[in-house]
Amino acid sequence: MDQKEIKPNGWALIPLFVFLFLYLGVGLFLTYLGVEMAFYEFPAPIAALIGIVVAVFMARGTIDERIKTFINGAGEEGIVIMCMIYLLAGAFSAVVEGMGGVESTVNLGLTMVPARLLLPGLFLISAFISLAMGTSMGTIGAVAPIAVGLGPEIGVSMPVMMGIVIGGAMFGDNLSIISDTTIAATQTQGVKMKDKFKMNFLIVLPAAIISLIILLFVGDVAALDGDYPFEIIKVLPYIFVLVFALMGVNVFVVLFLGLVLAGLIGVVYGDFTALELSQAAYQGFTDMNEVFFLSLFAGGLAAMIRKEGGLAFLVDQISRRVKTRKGAELGIGALSAAADICTANNTVAIIISGPLAKNIALENGVDLRRSASMLDIFASVTQGMLPYGAQILLAGSLAGISPLTIIPNLHYNFLMLGCVLLAIYLGIPNLKPSEDSA
Repeated sequence: MDQKEIKPNGWALIPLFVFLFLYLGVGLFLTYLGVEMAFYEFPAPIAALIGIVVAVFMARGTIDERIKTFINGAGEEGIVIMCMIYLLAGAFSAVVEGMGGVESTVNLGLTMVPARLLLPGLFLISAFISLAMGTSMGTIGAVAPIAVGLGPEIGVSMPVMMGIVIGGAMFGDNLSIISDTTIAATQTQGVKMKDKFKMNFLIVLPAAIISLIILLFVGDVAALDGDYPFEIIKVLPYIFVLVFALMGVNVFVVLFLGLVLAGLIGVVYGDFTALELSQAAYQGFTDMNEVFFLSLFAGGLAAMIRKEGGLAFLVDQISRRVKTRKGAELGIGALSAAADICTANNTVAIIISGPLAKNIALENGVDLRRSASMLDIFASVTQGMLPYGAQILLAGSLAGISPLTIIPNLHYNFLMLGCVLLAIYLGIPNLKPSEDSA
């Protein structure tokens, strides 16, 4: 439904606040009480379900219409794609671990790469794969299992390792010319991808460089002693996934064929039977249960909030406060971030907020290349830091840690936000006019 046809309604945001209060509040309260694994005591999907119940009671229309809105939201293409990636990533991770691929890959890295360069290298690998694949989710699914095995060996905590992987993944997702977010941002603003890429790249490049420096000189990596034996054939599934990801092959094809290759190697080398292979793959599916259900519920909840005018309310509040060029750029960024908070999907957020962002840009003299970059950057920053966002949920599930422990370690995301705010304040980069931005 077109947002212009929806009457702004701030009360429609209440279900979202209920969900966030329960999801974050209960965990923080239990942490204060000293409960171990506090954020696992109250399942996130149940918190989302309670928010959904509130949304159903508050929504207009018949009960059938309310439920249909939820079902349509949960079944949106982007939500289904994310859920399928969850399943394939979980199965790939479980099978590779079962056949000894994680141990061999970690030992290969410990043998070939100096310990001091492992963390910057992990960030660069994630960034390049995400640039090639155009998806942060596929990147996290491919790289996170390696990071999970590497962390204990070099003495780096799992939240830090996942923060590095997510940072690199969001860097590439934000810039890739085949990324859904880039396509959405350029199409809604009417600019060419190369122009948006140049503007976007110059804004976020300092954040990437500073992140690498931090990882190079501040990363507390333990000294390594002893031998680390590995079997190169068991590293092949990761190499396969990385190479074909860089070639831009569809993420589903990459993960599925990587899963098949890992399974064949495991069977041939006697690590498990064909039956045990199927059991390992299914165990990978079940390991994704929580993030799977939470994504479905969040998608349905977002659809109900959107239909009832919650997002329209945020859009209206932001657009009223735009008075200058800098204010317009901040407004575009805030609009994109607010839409992402409500939808937990950066592509959907850009599609929803893009048309209004273009109007704001044209009315206030903002280069449309900049408005496209602001849409994408702010949506990426927010999406990469949402505790109920797909990226953090997937990384947390693969690493077996609470998503909230990852957020303080998202160095690149915080730096990216700082860089875009500085770019707005200073009006940089000031590129030559382009026909596509007029």
